[in-house]
Amino acid sequence: MPIVYIGLGSNLGDREGQVLRAVHEMRSFSRVKKISTLRESEPMGMADQPKFVNAVVEIDTDFNPQEVMVELLRIEAEMGRTREGPKGGPREIDLDLVAYENEVVEKEDLQVPHARMHERRFVLEPLIELNPSWVHPKLQASAVQLLSKLPPDRD
Repeated sequence: MPIVYIGLGSNLGDREGQVLRAVHEMRSFSRVKKISTLRESEPMGMADQPKFVNAVVEIDTDFNPQEVMVELLRIEAEMGRTREGPKGGPREIDLDLVAYENEVVEKEDLQVPHARMHERRFVLEPLIELNPSWVHPKLQASAVQLLSKLPPDRD
């Protein structure tokens, strides 16, 4: 079965509880293999909002990338996520398909690996925790190399 990495984030309500509930919900279409340490991070883009709790989870599944994305959107909706309000605004849960095995998918509604994952410390650090040898299939750089190119953390 393909190994898949999902990024999770929440900055409303019980942030840790929301992230852990989303991981539990993923069991409906996958086998959860590992979850990274939960991390607090500053919001990107719209700064005037609460900090996020982020993690990455490693799953395996028989679902293809499009089917995984449908399931992630379903979980977000069931957990109260709406797409109203400003883009990048506060949200109960945010689930991103970070990587699907070593596949590259470039469609209007789906980019795998996630189009901005290599710019996000809150994705790369937990990904490295789960799989320090992971290599971005399009950029041909390891997660460790990608992280080293980011500016120092703001904290």
